[in-house]
Amino acid sequence: MTVLQWSRASDRVGRKPVLLLGIFGLSLSMLCFGLSRTFTGLVLSRCITGALNGNIGVMKSMLGELTDSTNRAQGFAVFPMAWSIGMTLGPAIGGALSRPQDNFPHLFTSPFWAEFPYFLPCIVAAGFAALTFVAILLFLKETLPRGLVLMKATSLVERETGRLEAGYGAVNRQQGSSVALSDAPVPLRQLLDASRVLRIANYGVLAILDISLCSLLPLFYSTPLEFGGLGFTPMVIGLWMAGYGFANSLIQAFCFAPLVGRLGPKTLLRVGHACFIPIFGLFPIVSWVANLWGISWVVWTLLACQLVLTAGVDMAFNCVLIYITAAAPNRRSLGALHGLAQTTASVVRAIGPASATSLFAYSIQHNFVGGYGVYIVIILIAMATSPLCARLPDDVADTT
Repeated sequence: MTVLQWSRASDRVGRKPVLLLGIFGLSLSMLCFGLSRTFTGLVLSRCITGALNGNIGVMKSMLGELTDSTNRAQGFAVFPMAWSIGMTLGPAIGGALSRPQDNFPHLFTSPFWAEFPYFLPCIVAAGFAALTFVAILLFLKETLPRGLVLMKATSLVERETGRLEAGYGAVNRQQGSSVALSDAPVPLRQLLDASRVLRIANYGVLAILDISLCSLLPLFYSTPLEFGGLGFTPMVIGLWMAGYGFANSLIQAFCFAPLVGRLGPKTLLRVGHACFIPIFGLFPIVSWVANLWGISWVVWTLLACQLVLTAGVDMAFNCVLIYITAAAPNRRSLGALHGLAQTTASVVRAIGPASATSLFAYSIQHNFVGGYGVYIVIILIAMATSPLCARLPDDVADTT
C-alpha cells in the first residue's frame, strides 16, 4: 500500500530522505515488536515498518543510478548477496538471543527479560538499523540528479516571468521549460506501457513462484516422513538454511556478473525461471528416496542440488531488475517504476504463502496426486508463465 508512494516521493525529494525514514521506521518497529504483549501489538508494530518503509524500491532506484550498462550486473549482484547474508545472520540472532533468562540465566537476572523474552534479539536488530541510519546519514551521497533543484528554480522563474509578461509583454520561456520537462517525473499512466508492464509482470511471476518456494521449504523439511516430508528438527533446518545462505552469497558475488556477460540478461532470466521446474520436481523425488533409504547422503545430495538451482532463481530476479531499471524514461521516474514493480511483488507475496501452504495441506489430507499435487500445480504455473520471459527484448533498453 505504501511502497509505491514512497518510491514516487523519492523521485521528488531525493532517495536519501526516504531511505533514512524507512530505516528509522524499521528500528522503531523492532523495538515495539520486542515490547509487545498482545497479538494486536505485534501486528501494529509490524505495520509501522509497512507504513514508513519503502526502501526496497528506493534502494533499487539508487543502485540503478549508481551503475550504468557496463557495470549494472555487478551492482545488482549485491541484492541477493546481502539478502543471503541477512538470511544467515537473522535466524541465528533470533534463535540465540531469544529467551535470554533461560539461555543465559547468570547474565539476565532481571524480571524484565522474563516479561519480554524476545526483546533482546529485537533491540539488537534495532541497534543494527540505528547504526545503518547513522552510516547513511554521514556517508551516503544523494544519487538523484540535481534536477530537482533546477526544476524548483525553473518553477520560481516561470512564476516571476508570468508577472513580467503581464506587465511588459511576451517573454521567451521555451528554454527554461524544456530543461524542466526533460527530466520531469512521468505520470503513472504513461509509465504503464506494454513494454514496462511486461517487465513488471515477469517480476511478479518470479515473486509468486519464489514466495511459494520459501513457504514450502520449511514445511517440507519439518513434515514427518510418513506425510511426505523429511522430519528435520528446527536446529537442522536452521543450520541447513544458514549454510545455503552463505553459499548463495558467494555464488551471487562471483558468478552472476560473468554469467550475464556470457549469456546476456534475457537468457539468464529464462534459465533462472526454468529452474523452478526441477526445484519443485525434486520435492517428491527427495521424499521418495527418504522413504526408501532414510535420510542418507543421497537425500543431502539432492537437497544440495535443489538449493543450487535456487541460486539461479536469485539470478533471474537480478536480470529482471536490470530490465526494469533500463526501462525508466528518466531518472526522475526510476523510483515510481521500481515502486510499481515492488507493489506488484508485494501483492502476490501476500497471496502466495497462504495459497501454497493450503494446497500443501490439501494434497496431504486428500492424497492429491499421491500427496504431491502442490508441486505439480506450481510446476504447471512455472511452465505456463515461461513465455513471458521469451517476449522480453534482447536489448534491455528496448522499450518499443
